[in-house]
Amino acid sequence: MASISLRNVIKKYGTGKGALQVIHGINAEVADREFIVIVGPSGCGKSTLLRMVAGLEEISGGEIAIGNRVVNELEPAERDIAMVFQNYALYPHMSVFDNMAYGLKIRKVPVAEIKARVDKAAGILELGHLLERKPRQLSGGQRQRVAMGRAIVRQPQVFLFDEPLSNLDAKLRAQTRLEIQKLHRELGITSLFVTHDQVEAMTLAQRMIVMNAGNMEQFGTPEEVYHRPASTFVASFIGSPPMNLLKDVQGGRSGAITGIRPEHLDVGDTGWEVRTETVELLGAERLVYGRVNGEQIIVRIEEGQPSPVADQVIRVKPRENRLHWFDLESGKRIAA
Repeated sequence: MASISLRNVIKKYGTGKGALQVIHGINAEVADREFIVIVGPSGCGKSTLLRMVAGLEEISGGEIAIGNRVVNELEPAERDIAMVFQNYALYPHMSVFDNMAYGLKIRKVPVAEIKARVDKAAGILELGHLLERKPRQLSGGQRQRVAMGRAIVRQPQVFLFDEPLSNLDAKLRAQTRLEIQKLHRELGITSLFVTHDQVEAMTLAQRMIVMNAGNMEQFGTPEEVYHRPASTFVASFIGSPPMNLLKDVQGGRSGAITGIRPEHLDVGDTGWEVRTETVELLGAERLVYGRVNGEQIIVRIEEGQPSPVADQVIRVKPRENRLHWFDLESGKRIAA
């Protein structure tokens, strides 16, 4: 097992004045056995950062350390990492057992040890009854478990996951998230997990790095990121539906954006006047979309509470202890 240190990590493509910088000085300390999720929209640099840790992308500046070793100049095979990709990259002509064992055979691990490692990984991932099958005989979720098993048998210091659930349907994604959580509890291997899905990030992470345009906007626990977002970007990206960000509401501060989550607005006789536009039924709750002073606002209403209809004027009162404030120019959080 090992910690991971990112020290002013920079990535540029090209040289001189025409160089394009895509990663802007990332600093983060990942503890041994920690599960970190790197989350952000497409093009924000999260996979590039992961590939630099893996050694698949060169580092333009700064240092990356795994354990006590600076790995900037080391080849991927020398970094003692195992990577799980979005595409399963299984050999179609090999059985599940041989796919999981192949890397160990190349390294000339004794046959008995290979079998013991594969059997153990198959037991953890509930693949024991599938070891003789070929990949074409497996579901997408089973193939992804085989890819994870192939990483497990290597017994690396660090797991790197690059959007491994993107090819699965919603039900399989939820099931595989549970399997990954169980896997980490059992093995305790330091892990970096890249995703664009904030639900995956919130459910899997012990801590999360929120990326935006090559910058680290926030590094904290899911609770910290959700309840005390560091910027308007984090507030709007984390949470479904996102936080309401309003520039012109009663009680707002001069030069500041007022933030309030949809679940922290109460419908009643006082508060902001909202004209509703649409009401979205989500089973146990409803989302009311409307306008306050011309700005869009979303209100979450729990099951059993009266629900407005479209084109109705209602009043909503924000819970004072749940208000957030962000600088109008920079978007950065302002202390309460």
